[in-house]
Amino acid sequence: RSNTPYTEQCSREAVRIIFQSLVHVYEHGDDLDARADLQRAAYLAGVAFTRAYVGYVHAVAHTLGGFYQVPHGLANAVILPYVLEDYGATVHRRLAELADVAGIGGSGGLAEKSEAFIQAIRTMNRQMGIPEKIAGIRDEDIPLMIRRALEEGNPLYPVPKIFTQRDMETVYQRIRG
Repeated sequence: RSNTPYTEQCSREAVRIIFQSLVHVYEHGDDLDARADLQRAAYLAGVAFTRAYVGYVHAVAHTLGGFYQVPHGLANAVILPYVLEDYGATVHRRLAELADVAGIGGSGGLAEKSEAFIQAIRTMNRQMGIPEKIAGIRDEDIPLMIRRALEEGNPLYPVPKIFTQRDMETVYQRIRG
């Protein structure tokens, strides 16, 4: 909700490059041109989220890092598809646009393209050996992690859907291994 035309342009270009190059670099790390492309994507994404902010994915990732020393990038990768699903229809249009940018949109409607985008993220994660869940999340830690993630995300992040405590509990239950 804090996007500008420039941050949206940066985001789209970062997504295009990531979908074009990330798995390739993972499999062929010696391809310096592809690595340079990803460095540009990281820069563009950074420009975009410095202005437009981040969201619940980062808030949850921060708690996992703080409680269990889960690396931030790994936590974000695991959490991302779950939170995008939980945003539901509020993000269908934007995710459908990103699916088109990534070349995976097909001819479906907004919901179908949105789901294709989320599934493409899951596929990339699998290709790079990123787990679907975070092991070791303890029941007794979840209430405090929920509180901290909600305090960080509400109202600091301009998210497409405000999560409740129940929504956040669902996220933690879905990501735990």
